[in-house]
Amino acid sequence: MAKDFAKKRPSAKARKQAATSKQAQPKAVKPWRWYGSGVLTGVLLSFLLYLGTLPPSGAGTPIETAQEPQEQAPTPRFDFYTLLPERTMDVEVDPNDIPPQRASLRAASEYYLLQAGSFKQREDADRRRAELLLLGLDPQVEQSDGDNGRWFRVYLGPFESKSKMAKARSMTASQEIDTLLLKRSKP
Repeated sequence: MAKDFAKKRPSAKARKQAATSKQAQPKAVKPWRWYGSGVLTGVLLSFLLYLGTLPPSGAGTPIETAQEPQEQAPTPRFDFYTLLPERTMDVEVDPNDIPPQRASLRAASEYYLLQAGSFKQREDADRRRAELLLLGLDPQVEQSDGDNGRWFRVYLGPFESKSKMAKARSMTASQEIDTLLLKRSKP
């Protein structure tokens, strides 16, 4: 005959031995308890650090300092409006001591060009000229013959100042048209 050992209840002696063996084993601390204790310790230390940064209680609150009467700052006086016209200064200037204005002479004799392309075919140069005309610029196409054949170059300018040239160059750069800066002297 078959016996069902799964339904068999342990004897009282076996139960007593199992209970004593459980008491002898130390209980394992779950990892969540370690995590929780670390978080609580960190919060407590942060709170203590915050309390250490607060001003002392005798320093006063912002409300109390706002109620104190404010001294008005004196209004500034500007006397130079009346003092300067009354003063004069005599200065002797020797015309030979003044250095010549080389920068203005150089600027008057130089100008800037932007080369917006160099093409073998006239149609390509005209296409680039049309793109620049749509930007509101005034391009010219010049033909040049050299050792390497005939080239059609598209120029912008002449520009008398660097600021006007830079404005035109930024407009061409926004349309992804590369330009070459050329500096030339007036004949």
